[in-house]
Amino acid sequence: MANLFSTWRRQLIGTFSNNATEIPQWELALAKGDDVGHFGPESAVWAVHGSMTPIIAGIRALLLQALHPGAMAGVHDFSDYKNDPLGRLAGTIRWIFTVTYGDTTAAKSGSDWVLRLHERVHGTYEDAAGQERPYSANDPEIARWVHLAFTDAFLSSHQRFGGPIPGGPDAYVNEWAVAGELMRIEDPPRSEKEMRAQMATYDGELRNSDYVREAVGFLRRPPLPRSQLMGYRVLFAGAVASLEPKHRELLGLKEPRLGPFRVPMRLPVKAVLGVIRLGLGPMGPSERSARERIERLATEGAGTSSGT
Repeated sequence: MANLFSTWRRQLIGTFSNNATEIPQWELALAKGDDVGHFGPESAVWAVHGSMTPIIAGIRALLLQALHPGAMAGVHDFSDYKNDPLGRLAGTIRWIFTVTYGDTTAAKSGSDWVLRLHERVHGTYEDAAGQERPYSANDPEIARWVHLAFTDAFLSSHQRFGGPIPGGPDAYVNEWAVAGELMRIEDPPRSEKEMRAQMATYDGELRNSDYVREAVGFLRRPPLPRSQLMGYRVLFAGAVASLEPKHRELLGLKEPRLGPFRVPMRLPVKAVLGVIRLGLGPMGPSERSARERIERLATEGAGTSSGT
């Protein structure tokens, strides 16, 4: 039994680390730095990103982002998500956790690295009106939709399946606006109401397509170890159930049902996330490194104060 648990845990950690055999160096490097960072242990961002809800939020965010034809064209034309899904996941996790837990220099450096990668992502796509338009991953409107979809997914998932958020939903949206600014998005939303209003302006631009159906099919059945498939199906169903009806309809997805009855997903999702927490542990390496940095800075500050 112990061997089965050990194998399952190793596979689970591998899913989120691109099968790294050791803690990635970039996570250990977050212990370095000269300031607390944009957030901190009492922040709304740490409460949300340090929980297990980002796992289901990631699924919801990808579903939402796919609905923008310009964003989806870039993924289809340049992403290797089908052949290297764990590599793509690891890259996304690296940016999120660097901005969340790194000092301000690391957060800017990590975001600049992503922006440079995006410079090569450009081409043309067919918009919702059937017109051909140019796209670029760093295009302000496409980048804004990606930020909005991310913020909405992480907030909504935590509201449904997570614990309390210090300062409430507005605090999370306001704090995570920093990430939008680091990605050169002008006036990112500062409240939940403002986020919803900005998302509504995209309603006429979102559409389904062959590319979207392809991505949804992949997200529905990703190449995970057999030990993770049942739990993933629950998380995917929970992400679908959490979507706004208009977005779910555009994606061609339906709420989980048992005959005529809607299946409540809160308890099953929370149970799966609890099992994942058991496998991954109560605190990830990025947060642990950040706490080491903050403790070091506090000690250095206390030493300086006592010496004056």
